Amino acid sequence: MAELSTLARPYAKAAFDYAKEQNAINNWETYLSVASSIVRNEDFASLLSNPAISADQKAEILIDACNKLSAEEASQALGNFTKQLAEHDRLALLPEIHALYSKLKSQELKQVDAYVTSAYPLTEAQRKNLQERLAISTGSIVILHEEVDPELLGGATIKVGDKFTDGSVRGKLKQLKTQLTA
Repeated sequence: MAELSTLARPYAKAAFDYAKEQNAINNWETYLSVASSIVRNEDFASLLSNPAISADQKAEILIDACNKLSAEEASQALGNFTKQLAEHDRLALLPEIHALYSKLKSQELKQVDAYVTSAYPLTEAQRKNLQERLAISTGSIVILHEEVDPELLGGATIKVGDKFTDGSVRGKLKQLKTQLTA
């Protein structure tokens, strides 16, 4: 996996730098997201490995598919980027390029993703309070990703970056069991 990241990093950096310069960061992210989901498709993956299809044809097929799935048509720069990837046989790197691009975007905009799993859906007041507290502790804009897991019984778990906080009833019961059996 580290090899894919190493190969994808210069492409992601170049794409991000260009998009930032052109004030098109969100457009590029949308395109990369759509393109990476297409590349993950089994049928498209087999097309990528077909030597009878030229790099230019592979790029055109991907660009056309992205244009059909996206609300916006790909710019000439996005098309050129896709063709460069195809010429160097790097279209399969698009999922990794998208992931690295998203990280660069988050760093630039000082955003962090917070993954919250709660026993019940959060109310708007809870959501706002949690976002504010996390923003203060991280010094960043917090984007909440919510999930409901009734097996938590109550409370919530929160993951921000590599930090994990278990404030669920299930987690507290596990801690209590560990303490009692020790």
